[in-house]
Amino acid sequence: MPSPTALFHTLLDPADWPRLHPAVQRMHGEGCIIEASGNADVDGARHALARWLRRWLTLPEPGDGQAIALTIERLATHERWTRRFARGRMHSSLSRGSDPYLRERLGLVSLHFSLRREGDAIDWQLRRASLLGIPLPRALCGTVFSRSGAREGRYAFDIDVRLPLLGQLIAYRGWLEIDHVG
Repeated sequence: MPSPTALFHTLLDPADWPRLHPAVQRMHGEGCIIEASGNADVDGARHALARWLRRWLTLPEPGDGQAIALTIERLATHERWTRRFARGRMHSSLSRGSDPYLRERLGLVSLHFSLRREGDAIDWQLRRASLLGIPLPRALCGTVFSRSGAREGRYAFDIDVRLPLLGQLIAYRGWLEIDHVG
């Protein structure tokens, strides 16, 4: 049974939760604190504007085979995610919006996703974005591919963000294993 403060099972169709891979259910549903570690390949455009924007949003810098550690803190109103890559630290806050969307806040930017089960994984579909609470035109949001699944029995993630005129802001993919549930 998911933790009462876990968000993801409340944003998916109730019939879909049991159909997710057990590694996905565990990462997105168990405990009040999750600590996990693994490995990620990070890519992204190398030009100055992309590097500046990654720093501003606290996104990691490109590099293959980076060690990654994740801490998820499930609080009463939101989840705080801290991802520590070998080449950067990424903080975000996830909460349920006033609509049926998952809101991920990265600094001054908020991304709103609808979640749906695809096979035994979760597909995150970007619906809108805002800067300082001001909605951004959809054309400026670019494309975001985000998927939480499993590979070889471990939790796996695959994220790719591309912005107009900038190109690939960031892409990171890899795996995590849960080290501790509290």
